[in-house]
Amino acid sequence: MAELLRTRALAFGYDRRALTEPIDLALHPGEIVVVLGPNGAGKSTLFRTLLGSVAALSGTVFWGGCALAELAPRELAARVAWVPQQPGAAFDFCVEHYVMLGRLGRLAAGAAPGRGDREAVSRAIDRLGLGRFRGRPLSKMSGGERQLAAIARALAQQASTLLLDEPTASLDFGNQGRVLDTLRSLAADGLGIAYATHDPNHALRAGTHALVYLPDGAIAFAPVGELIEPELLTRVYGARVEAARTADGRTVFTLADATLAHRAGSPRADAGPRQAGEG
Repeated sequence: MAELLRTRALAFGYDRRALTEPIDLALHPGEIVVVLGPNGAGKSTLFRTLLGSVAALSGTVFWGGCALAELAPRELAARVAWVPQQPGAAFDFCVEHYVMLGRLGRLAAGAAPGRGDREAVSRAIDRLGLGRFRGRPLSKMSGGERQLAAIARALAQQASTLLLDEPTASLDFGNQGRVLDTLRSLAADGLGIAYATHDPNHALRAGTHALVYLPDGAIAFAPVGELIEPELLTRVYGARVEAARTADGRTVFTLADATLAHRAGSPRADAGPRQAGEG
């Protein structure tokens, strides 16, 4: 199966200080890699490095078999679409115009959107169930609806991979579930997806593989079922995590009443400056 994303010995961080040990990971069509770790550990920095907005300290990022450094912006846009935390717009666009922004990376300089662009936008809006909101301003939509619009904008880009930084942040319980189910559905259609979250239950609900930030800069990457378990999560978050079973047999993680005296997974003082929006 073709690799959509591959990193080899990737070291990332700021001021020449790596936030973790070098990372080797792969993402294939239909897979969802969930990135888990405590606040400030470097999840957002990893994504910025994968996109090239933060220079890697060492190692290589490959998109579709091509090194990131060799890809022109339009070539990168064909490979990966980005959804940042709490995406917004400088102007109060309606949904249709906002989703059209996802086509900009596909257009030649100065070119206006054509029929193919409008069709891609329409398909993305319908795919995310936003047809009835097509002309509605973003300011008149709920947080969950705006997040779906942001995913539609990324989908309109027609990239093979979606990269999302905490797509369920600030959403209520129901909207979290709808966004995660949408990601699962998109992966089932053959997209590759990587997203960051603070909730290990989200990894179980919508993840095939997990990349986990461990204490002291260590990294673990493996299938979700092999990696996401109470002992490891206790190390990561510095709070005792327990597993429970729902009536239908699903595993869910909860925090025990007693917490550890010291947070095992907290970022070290020498881990480098935390950037705005860092997760």
